[in-house]
Amino acid sequence: MKLVKKMAALGLAAVMALSMVACGSSKPAETTESAAEENAGGTIIFGTNAEFPPFEYVTGTGVIGEFDGIDMAIAKQIAESNGKTAAINNMEFDSLLLALQNGQVDAVIAGMTITDERKEAVDFSVPYYAATQVMIVREDSDIQKASDMQGKKIVVVQGYTGETCVQDLGYEYEAFKKGSETILELTNKKCDVVVIDSATAEKYVADNEGLKIVEDTDAFEAEEYGIAVKKGNTELLNEINESINKMLSDGTISSISAQYLDADIEEEEGSASDAE
Repeated sequence: MKLVKKMAALGLAAVMALSMVACGSSKPAETTESAAEENAGGTIIFGTNAEFPPFEYVTGTGVIGEFDGIDMAIAKQIAESNGKTAAINNMEFDSLLLALQNGQVDAVIAGMTITDERKEAVDFSVPYYAATQVMIVREDSDIQKASDMQGKKIVVVQGYTGETCVQDLGYEYEAFKKGSETILELTNKKCDVVVIDSATAEKYVADNEGLKIVEDTDAFEAEEYGIAVKKGNTELLNEINESINKMLSDGTISSISAQYLDADIEEEEGSASDAE
């Protein structure tokens, strides 16, 4: 069994337990109305950054238009369970919460880690997925733990949790807009290590020969993904929470995750796994 599948199974079990107690270039979707107007008409506009396989990516046959992945399948289920349809507004990760606050989208689902800092700006759903940060290195690398990154060329994706983790470690790094750009740097030997979320790391390693994943659970704590809504949007938050809790309890999220973690994902040019 692949490492990420073990982590996903454990992570989803932990998230379910919590929930029972409580928990790139811009390519916006073409919309003519505000998110609030669309929502009133029975559509939930989800903001995402489709550069994060297997959670969100662009393909020819997505579950919501051209968009596919674990998060996209979850978003579709949430909308349908509330008698609505799901639409996607694809943009850079750093723009997502601002777009939410400005009313361009109703909710954000983008493999987004729930943090205290983000909770000051938006409200989060109960967590639906548990993950951790890992290091991607070349197979001949001598990096075996996070402290080995000191003095190495580190790259991250701008705005992702990996960037925050490297900052907290006090290491210098370079940030890119897309995960595919960080992997290209690594395969071309222009950097030594990429710090990124575990499931996405597994996808990149599977797609690129000569790479491996290095874990350090002492340096990188487990994190939880949630769906963000504008502060005070209690009605939508309650709808989302009810849907997530049901999907966790009946195994839908576990099934969706297993489907995408097992799949050979074929993405269109310009998506996350392409070497650009």
